[in-house]
Amino acid sequence: MKQIGYAIATVILLLTEVLIALYVHDAFVRPYIGDVLVVIVIYTFIRIFVPERCKLLPLYVFIFAALVEFSQMFHIVEVLGWQDNRFLSALVGSVFDWKDILCYVAGCILLGVYEVLVRNTARRR
Repeated sequence: MKQIGYAIATVILLLTEVLIALYVHDAFVRPYIGDVLVVIVIYTFIRIFVPERCKLLPLYVFIFAALVEFSQMFHIVEVLGWQDNRFLSALVGSVFDWKDILCYVAGCILLGVYEVLVRNTARRR
């Protein structure tokens, strides 16, 4: 049953990300909140398939997101020949930014706090 909740959360968060990308053109929500949310989307998606507690999942999500971000330094989109594919080039991104890494850290800290709260709630039952 947890999988359904995570699936619903993934869809809602993914739709939120798409709406931000398409309609929000500001200097805060799109560049910062969008990057915080992206790691949460990845987390909820993984939790659909790994519903039981995975203590280090927020760390693993951060490592994955950081690797994708660092790959932008090496122009991975061009290396893979994806520069003409709007979806893939937008998904991977093309510009490395340390602020994105900090947003991923913030999102994964939120996920870590969530994990602790869920664990503590489960222990009290």
